[in-house]
Amino acid sequence: MTETSEILFERRGHAGLITLNRPKALNALTLSMVRQMHPQLAEWAQDPAIAHVVVRAAGEKAFCAGGDIRQLHDWGQAGDRRFIDFYREEYRLNTFIKRYPKPYVALIDGIVMGGGVGVSVHGNLRAAGERILFAMPETGIGLFPDVGGTWFLPRLPGAIGTWLALTGARLKQADATWCGIATHAVPSVRFEEMTEALCEEDDASAVLDRFAKAPVEPATLPGLMPVIDRCFSARSVLDILARLEAETGADGEWAGRQAAIMRSKSPTSLAIALRQMKEGAGRDFEDCMRIEYRIVNRVVKGHEFFEGVRAVIIDKDNTPRWQPATLEEVTGEQIDAYFAPLGEELDLEGLEAG
Repeated sequence: MTETSEILFERRGHAGLITLNRPKALNALTLSMVRQMHPQLAEWAQDPAIAHVVVRAAGEKAFCAGGDIRQLHDWGQAGDRRFIDFYREEYRLNTFIKRYPKPYVALIDGIVMGGGVGVSVHGNLRAAGERILFAMPETGIGLFPDVGGTWFLPRLPGAIGTWLALTGARLKQADATWCGIATHAVPSVRFEEMTEALCEEDDASAVLDRFAKAPVEPATLPGLMPVIDRCFSARSVLDILARLEAETGADGEWAGRQAAIMRSKSPTSLAIALRQMKEGAGRDFEDCMRIEYRIVNRVVKGHEFFEGVRAVIIDKDNTPRWQPATLEEVTGEQIDAYFAPLGEELDLEGLEAG
């Protein structure tokens, strides 16, 4: 293990310390990082000297901006098995974090999206610094809000999860804490001091409680809840758009922006995401992860993800040519196919062994 490793592990006092260490790549998650992180967590779970695990990131820009999408795109296009290996092993890691027998503390400052959410939000203690920028932007690249989004997004207050899933909206510290994505708001300048305290003390919850401080900026979500619930509780994506575009008065401008944002996303991805929110609300965590594994196995055989990455990341022309091009063309049968059982479902046994 060297300072140039993608992920660093250290036993320090009472803590098992994990550092995501790709700051120039916004700490994007790789298959190698997943494969190193899971067995280390499993080992520390059995170590009586480790009271809790602390996950943090190098650099100031990002905790983790998601999976290494360009690499996944290339693997998927080449038919490389590592595409599915990444998602299978990532989802198993997400589930192990959710089940983790010790306090799992995520120190989130900077961008946290996609895969970064998966290695943070399922821990029981989540500190957000002032630089946090949370989003699940997958529908914009022909993907879907995965890494447990099927489970945690429907459990946010009201219809917030559906709004986040369909629009990729970004939340700052106050809103991320208000809606429960983070459990504590902590000034960024105190993160290093808090990390040392977590290493020196064996009560992680008490440490975070001591360092927590009300965000400087007020939360905006309380004021938006009525319009979010009014519009994003509709039964279909087309109905949500109709409600947004019918909004007038004080919320009309905001609602119009949300509708415009949604219309730029993959129609198929929007329909998948809304179905996730409705199914996930009544499923347990493991069922939600199996649903996501079913979907991603179909995504790699389709068009949307590769076109979305081409438009946003490769060519950067931001003019994806979605197929189908409109929501009206997306059928229930097409979406059903993404959620249909697989011959080989996601195996969530034996996670404790890494």
